[in-house]
Order: sequence, then structure tokens, then C-alpha cells
Amino acid sequence: MATNAQNAASHVHRITSGLLPEDVLEQLRPSHEPLPPRVPGASLTSTEAIQRRWALLHGSESARAVLWNGEDLATYAGNIENAIGEVRVPIAIAGPLRVNGSFAHGDYYVPLATTEAALVASYTRGCQLLSEAGGCSALLLSEGVSRVPGFVFSNLVEVGIFVNWLLSQKEIFTQVAESTTSHGKLLDMRLTVEGNHVYVIFEYHTADAAGQNMVTIATQAVCDYIAEHSPVRPRHIFVEANLSGDKKASAQSFQTVRGRKVAAECLLPAAALEKRLHAPASALEEYWRMSALGGVLSGTIGVQGHFANGLAALFLATGQDVACVSEAAVGITRFEAQPDGSLYAAVTLPNVIVGTVGGGTKLPTQSACLEILGLKGTGHARALAEVAAALALAGELSIIGALAAGHFTRAHRKLARND
Repeated sequence: MATNAQNAASHVHRITSGLLPEDVLEQLRPSHEPLPPRVPGASLTSTEAIQRRWALLHGSESARAVLWNGEDLATYAGNIENAIGEVRVPIAIAGPLRVNGSFAHGDYYVPLATTEAALVASYTRGCQLLSEAGGCSALLLSEGVSRVPGFVFSNLVEVGIFVNWLLSQKEIFTQVAESTTSHGKLLDMRLTVEGNHVYVIFEYHTADAAGQNMVTIATQAVCDYIAEHSPVRPRHIFVEANLSGDKKASAQSFQTVRGRKVAAECLLPAAALEKRLHAPASALEEYWRMSALGGVLSGTIGVQGHFANGLAALFLATGQDVACVSEAAVGITRFEAQPDGSLYAAVTLPNVIVGTVGGGTKLPTQSACLEILGLKGTGHARALAEVAAALALAGELSIIGALAAGHFTRAHRKLARND
């Protein structure tokens, strides 16, 4: 990554101001001073364990009073290590959001956890626009979660022997993988060869769980079987070789699915656009077209305005793995002005990794947010994915409407100024 000469010179000046070059170099050398004490009892959530951790943080009494109420954190056992307290994030509701989906069908008040002013107001405006027009259609298109182990061999001859054997083992791999879980199913196996490297793509159905841990454990069992039974022993086996797209935006997002692939669409009459967005369909389409080209010019994967805003707030509220927003926010937004002045709008999200059981969904506040949605527990993950897509559509309508009408800055100045 290049830095222009003026910026580089300014940065070097900031670093070296008042210091000799050898002093700067000394600051950057490895330090072999004695380390502070290790954080004790990583998995313990008792009051005593938490007190021992706070004892390491000298001069943090005021922070302790805010972050920890003095009680044990047994509720979070299994969800965190080295616990010292809780961070509070305000929770709001956006809506009502009418969803006419294959699994989500009804009116939803969507819980959003965020510290960003104007965000909930914007999503609520989009929800109201959709709902007043009869709601949006939402459709779950596909689902699956992959794990991609990597196998290293000495040469292509060994690769050929391994691949020939591998292709005959699908049924056995299915039995081995599914023996580790009562809910997960191995759906498919594909492979990619790069030199003496073999990437094996295992795709699973994870029922109502997001399933990241489920597929890792199942794939590890298959890797162990391969290590023991392969006709040629791999030099190295890695349970994940970074081809799955886990927690990162990738170009393969539109070729497959990670989690649940969902689309949502609506047709909004001209009067509704003028009432809620104060802009005609033609202006919305024109802004969408320019922003889509802006995304192409910047190298963005996908074409969308701010999927990450709503998804992060929804994920945080409902106990999802918030890091998965990095891939869930990849998608496509499309606006088309119609001859009668109405607007067709659609979003497609291929990587909505959500669950309604397991992980953080069982924690009290997160479980309560799923209860608000009526999507708590078994049988609701697909509906939650459709609600997520509908929420994303609402957010796109609102932000593009604000930008097209010239109201974006005004809204943030009004709602986000707290200084």
C-alpha cells in the first residue's frame, strides 16, 4: 500500500519529533522486561475469579463500578473467558415492519442494539414506508454453512492418489461428520486443487443454529478419519484453509451460500415515496445508479448502501456472532423506477449467518430480543433470516431516500449531535 510523500514525511515528523533516530529505533525493539501476571482462571465466572482479574487493573476503580455490579457472571459461562463484567448497549425497536415471507409472515418490531444516533430512526422510516405499502416479499433461497479443510502433499502424484480415494468416501464422511451432531447434516463435498494443496469444501445444513462451531467439530472428525485412512498421508492437515469465506467479504459470495441466502423486494407507489422519502422514484434510481458505479470504482464486493448498520444492530441484539456481519453485509441492492412513478426495490443477501438456538441466543437479554420478534428457539432461524433481509431493504430505502432528497446531513446534524 503506497503512501504519498507529503503524508509520509508528516507522519515521520510526528514520530521523530524531539527524538534522535536511535531513540526511535530503541522504542521499537523487543522488550524483555518481566511480564505482568497472567489473567487468572480463564473460564471461571465466580465473584472470586472476577475480583482477581480486577486486582490486575490498578487504578481502575471507577471503571470497575461501571462494568461490574459485584455479582458472579455464571450466566455467561461458556460464552466468554477472562470475564470482568458487562458492557451495556442501548436497545431500541424499529418498525412496524410487515414481512410477507416464506417463513416470516407478519408485522415485526425489530430490536436493534446500537450507539449510533439516527440509525434506528432511519430504519424505522424505511419500515414504515414498506409496511404502509403492504409490506415487502421475502424469500429464503438457499442455506448451508461450509468448512474447508486443507491438505498438503509432497507432489501432484500424491494429490492424484488422494483425490481419487477422496471421491469414493462421501458416504463415510457423511456418517463420520453427522456422528458429532444431532442436528447438522453434511450436504455436499467439492474440492479445489492448487499445486500440491487440496482444499475440500464440506457444506452442511445446521438446522436452527448459526452452526459455525457445529461444522468445525464435524469437519475435524472427518479430518481425523482422513489422517488415519488416506492411502497417502498428507504432510499437513488444517481444519480450515481460509477458502470458506468465514468472517470476511469474498468474491465467492455470489456463487454459493454461507448461512442463508435471502432476497426481499417491494413495489412502492409514487405517493408513498413522496410522503416518506420526499423524493420521486427517478431521483432514487439516479442516486442508486451513481452509487452502484461508485462501488465498482472503489472495488466494493456487492452493491449496497449500508447493510452492515442494521445487521450489526440486529446481530448484537439477538445474540448472533457479530463478526459475521463482515460477510453477511455482502449483497446487492437494486432500484428501478417504473413508468407509473412507482419504485421497484430489491435486496439479495447470500451470507446471512443467523440462528435462533445455541451460541449467544440463549443469553437472557438476547433471548428476550428474539422473544420480542416471536422467533425464539427451534424452528425460527429461517424466519429470522427473512426478517434480516427485510430490515436491510428498509435501511436501503431510507438512506438512499435521504441522500437523493438531500436530507442525509440534516438528519445526522439533528439526531447525532450530542456535544
